[in-house]
Amino acid sequence: MPSDSPATAVDWLEIARRNARSVQTTIGWIFWDPGAGHRYQDAGLPEAFAGPLGYIASRCAPLAGAGASAVVASFGSISPAGISAVFQFLGTPERFGDIWAARDAAVVEGLREHAPDIVEPLTEMAAELWAVVDQLPLVGRVFFGAHLEVPRPTDPLLSGWHAVNCLREWRGDTHWALVVAEGLTHAEASILHNAWLGYEPDWLAKSRGTSPADIDSGWAALNARGLADGHTVLPAGLALRQQIEDATDRFCIPMWQALGLERSIEFAERFEPPCELLLSRVDETAGKNYQPASRIRQ
Repeated sequence: MPSDSPATAVDWLEIARRNARSVQTTIGWIFWDPGAGHRYQDAGLPEAFAGPLGYIASRCAPLAGAGASAVVASFGSISPAGISAVFQFLGTPERFGDIWAARDAAVVEGLREHAPDIVEPLTEMAAELWAVVDQLPLVGRVFFGAHLEVPRPTDPLLSGWHAVNCLREWRGDTHWALVVAEGLTHAEASILHNAWLGYEPDWLAKSRGTSPADIDSGWAALNARGLADGHTVLPAGLALRQQIEDATDRFCIPMWQALGLERSIEFAERFEPPCELLLSRVDETAGKNYQPASRIRQ
């Protein structure tokens, strides 16, 4: 962890927390983009499920060669049944590569159309962001490590986007390590996150394809630990979810320190306005609860 004075550390924590939202939004909007969904259909996914299956397939493509169980372990909260279905549809790692390429094409087109002001900072900062990626600790971040094995794009815009994606996946691996350290299952984590955001009961778990049986087991486990009462998350459960969020942000401080204070603040100022447009795009294509990592807690 950084050795800054307490006052400086608070500033870095705020920078890490602030920029996490833009990192998540820069990447996450594509998961519900119709332009991506149409490309996934063209690449062979069934029309009725092209969006969610395409999300799984494109995101997990770097790890697809390790099989469905490795992806279940890396994704944490996404339905194991959905992940297994993707592997049944696509079969070989090469087919996952086709979905990855379809997603990349949709990213370039969509950013230019829906958030054109993000193109310049992504292009300009790509090399610096990759330099940060190359400094991040690798041990324990298996999914992030898989992304490092993928050839880096030559297109400057896509290069910047993929560098941000690596930052996102590093944060995700770190977050799930903290979730597991607290002894939480994927259903329990989703239930706590759902309540922490103030969503209607079980919305988040259901949106991720969690089975009713797993949701019931999650509630039972949280009740047994004194984190819930019936189907209501107690203050202790909300406090645990906040603790995990705070710890995730603390562990992400070094990535922004590696970028430097001036450029980290510039990242915030230049990425936030176009990311609001991308989040509005999610509101239109999926709904206001989707892309939960970008939502401001009420």
